[in-house]
Amino acid sequence: MASNKTCHFKLVLLGDTAVGKSCLVVRFVRDEFFEFQEPTIGAAFLTQTVSLDDGMTVKFEIWDTAGQERYRSLAPMYYRGAAAAIVVYDVTNKDSFTGAKSWVKELQRRGDPNVIIALAGNKADLEARRKVDLEEARQYAEENEILHMETSAKTAVNVKDLFVAIAQKLPKTRSNRSEMHSRSRP
Repeated sequence: MASNKTCHFKLVLLGDTAVGKSCLVVRFVRDEFFEFQEPTIGAAFLTQTVSLDDGMTVKFEIWDTAGQERYRSLAPMYYRGAAAAIVVYDVTNKDSFTGAKSWVKELQRRGDPNVIIALAGNKADLEARRKVDLEEARQYAEENEILHMETSAKTAVNVKDLFVAIAQKLPKTRSNRSEMHSRSRP
């Protein structure tokens, strides 16, 4: 009888305001999109599971943080102990990419040394308004040894793929943590 293992991992979303962090989470968890999303105050907590091909199930405990500057000082409280972080920027807003780089640096400096970081260029459906060059973002991700994917919460492009890519990296790199948090099922 095969036993499936479920591993629980804390995942945090970081990024500037209005880049689509909440929209990405809502698309991933509920497969919904709202054109006008109220700004997150503090943080929101949701959960979702991903089943991998090897029989492993990853349950994400997702913290969607506020992007407004006034909440920035709270961020360490949310990313502390996170196994993974998605740093989101808006492909139509160059400043948000600069902000994302700042979040990546902060995570690398103050986060868990084994944290899996994914850089998500959101709003990829707005190609005509693009301000962040795809190749520049890819190169930055490669130089910093982090995942990179462009997503669209609106059209759902690459949203699930992003979380699956993170899930695939987690059990391998965090086996001690996943063993601690695993539950075998008959």
